[in-house]
Amino acid sequence: MEQMPKHPRLRRRGATYYHRAAIPADIADSYPKTEETFTLGTKDYQEAVRRVRVAAAEVDRRFEAHRRMLAQKAKPPLKELSDEEIKRIGEVYYTYLLEEDEAIRSEQFSEGDRPSIMLDADADVNEIISAHGFRPPSFEGYAEDKDAIDELTRHDYARGKVNSFYKGEAEEVLTWEGISANLDPASPSWRKLARELQAATIKATKAVRLRNEGEVVDTPRVPGLRPESRVPLLSMAVEQWVEEKARTSWVAKTKREHCAWMGHFIAAIGDRPLDAYTKTDARAYKGMLLKLPANWVKFSELQGLSLDKASAKAHELGMEPMTESNVNKLLGFVGSFWTWASDQYDEASVNPFKGLKIKQRKRIREERDPFSVQELGAIFSAPIYTGCASLREWKRPGVLVPRNSGMFWVPLLSLFTGARMGEVIQLYVDDVREEGGVAFFDLNDNGEDKRLKTTYSQRSIPIHASILDMGFMDHVELCRSKGQKRLFSDLAMGEDGYYSTPFSKHFSRFLKAVGIKNRKNAFHSFRHSFEDACRDSDIPKEIMDALQGHGQEGMSERYGRGYYLKKLDEAMKRIQYRDLDLSYLNVLPQKSERP
Repeated sequence: MEQMPKHPRLRRRGATYYHRAAIPADIADSYPKTEETFTLGTKDYQEAVRRVRVAAAEVDRRFEAHRRMLAQKAKPPLKELSDEEIKRIGEVYYTYLLEEDEAIRSEQFSEGDRPSIMLDADADVNEIISAHGFRPPSFEGYAEDKDAIDELTRHDYARGKVNSFYKGEAEEVLTWEGISANLDPASPSWRKLARELQAATIKATKAVRLRNEGEVVDTPRVPGLRPESRVPLLSMAVEQWVEEKARTSWVAKTKREHCAWMGHFIAAIGDRPLDAYTKTDARAYKGMLLKLPANWVKFSELQGLSLDKASAKAHELGMEPMTESNVNKLLGFVGSFWTWASDQYDEASVNPFKGLKIKQRKRIREERDPFSVQELGAIFSAPIYTGCASLREWKRPGVLVPRNSGMFWVPLLSLFTGARMGEVIQLYVDDVREEGGVAFFDLNDNGEDKRLKTTYSQRSIPIHASILDMGFMDHVELCRSKGQKRLFSDLAMGEDGYYSTPFSKHFSRFLKAVGIKNRKNAFHSFRHSFEDACRDSDIPKEIMDALQGHGQEGMSERYGRGYYLKKLDEAMKRIQYRDLDLSYLNVLPQKSERP
């Protein structure tokens, strides 16, 4: 059975589309089925997408009804229902029957006739409904069915007879939201309630006949019951969210990740109206993530399982769960939708995921180690800096020092700016600027292929004297003379829309090649190394934060741009890596101070 996009429950078997949903973990043990799978009755994809939304909502109502039934059974049983309670339940049931009639008419009747259902006094309403359903293929057949059911109901009501159908209806209606009562099996109220439902059916059938004759009969609203939600289903709201984000800010990878994890959430928790989700649902989802291993879909034991079942299976097998950071990341994918929804819908004003992220046992700073001086020495004495055979054979010693390649410059620029990998690789030639005698990098997102992590990431970073001594401006001028847009056009963008993805893989191989790769170092370690160098050089925290793009409200406004840039340049001139000598990379005589 092939899985289709757009809705997590849409499947195709052969040419026909199906609805398929796993039973939520919290009711799986008591639910009468192992999954809700049935045909949507169409081979047309667009029609299947429309029908699966309706089907999913109906199935989720079944799940909710089952939850209410379980909750009802957990309550102490009532000995009896009061006459007022029974009357109110009858009013609710009457309203339900007229709402059902409205729903059938809204779908329109099909053309053509169908023979009426012939009944005798011994016929069972269950058999009628099982064989033909409440919605016949034509208006005439529908009217005949209603007449037949009415005839049998009146026959039984007059004789004080309660058949099995109304006994079942009484059991179901007590599980409905707004009623939810656990009635003692031996209670005399069962018979009274069934009789009340018969009476409600007779009244409703009379109203349906009037509607069949073209009369307007309003469906009453029962006081005290929550009206049916008018807000969209989660799956429909997610489509709007994805469309908006993909149009404004997301790249392919971001869209793929968010869609995948919203799909997992819907499959595990259910597709309901937005206002039907609570903290309980968010906590249940978080609990599932806490039991899942990282990259769980790659484990053969978990393949093909929904997230909730995979979580339970992984826990049963004793698999190592993903890290707290991963759990927080995945909670963030779903939580970001609810943040958006809270701005879009009055009914979804509360984000159920707010405050659910795990408090890290380690400081974020400790997730990656800075490079030690020895490790930095190993990195910058590799063949690509001292002479390699070629760019393709960068591991093998040779005579080429590729000073016009991103492979050469990107690590050095990160070491002396603290900038993130993507921020460096995406630099344009025009992003290297000079103002008031200060050469600097203008980090911005002014370009379709450029993006920054936060609003604070847009910043100016003076170019360190060591980078100038290594001949970096020669590379800039060469790029400018060739009319290149990007500084490092040799570094391609990944399929996911990020320049950092391919280079991250290259740099991991590079660290292994120089013999220093471990679990806690990566390209991001340059950023931590720069941070340590700032501390060792007594750089004030607000200046250090400004250089690294950490949130500091009003920094440039407080100083004014020109003065602010000079302050940053003064700090940059003081930053040193003690015991790290890279002078062998210089192409210019080192100066004690630059203007």
